[in-house]
Amino acid sequence: MVYKFFRQKLAPSLARCLLCGGTSGESGICSACTAELPLLGNGCRHCALPVAAARNSICASCLQRPPACTKITAAWQYAYPINHLIQRFKYHRDLAAGHSLIQLAARQLGPPREAPDLLTPVPLHWRRYWQRGYNQAQLIASGLGEDWRLPVALRLLRKTTSTQTQSQLNRNQRQKNLSESFAVHGQIQGAHIGLVDDVVTTGATLEAITERLLDAGAKKVSAFVLARTP
Repeated sequence: MVYKFFRQKLAPSLARCLLCGGTSGESGICSACTAELPLLGNGCRHCALPVAAARNSICASCLQRPPACTKITAAWQYAYPINHLIQRFKYHRDLAAGHSLIQLAARQLGPPREAPDLLTPVPLHWRRYWQRGYNQAQLIASGLGEDWRLPVALRLLRKTTSTQTQSQLNRNQRQKNLSESFAVHGQIQGAHIGLVDDVVTTGATLEAITERLLDAGAKKVSAFVLARTP
């Protein structure tokens, strides 16, 4: 329901490509610009970090310390113009950019071969939600769920503490910043949970939430994101 309203509200503004201004399709980005988006290519099969090795390889970090999250799947590299569109969506209330990203990501990411039992977004603390006016991860999860015909639990997770911005922190700093900051509200015993977010950088946020979900009884956690930083 959330995503349907979002999509219907934006429909009239999607006639022109958001990147080149040419005639656009349903996604809001023309086919020529879509073909030039920075696909991830070979990524670590656990954390999606771009790697030079063959497909389905594992990066050195995941070999040394296997993550709790079974698999992170990213649609693109966090590079131009994807990074520009995500920033417009996330920080400048450009919902047309969000709609385009969600439509294209749904096709690029899936439907997943091993579908989760449900999707759930990475939550925002209420103060950040109030400042921004929406949680971009909720809109992404709703759009993917609609396209893939999977249930979406928008309130399964709660951000219980307001932590400082993560973007400038390293992995260890992020893990300390995130400790004890998420709570699970719902019965997920034996379920495969699909976490949804916009960007993964160090993976600390997804890892902290995964640990909470596994502690709450989830059988397995995988993640779906728009983009992966190098």
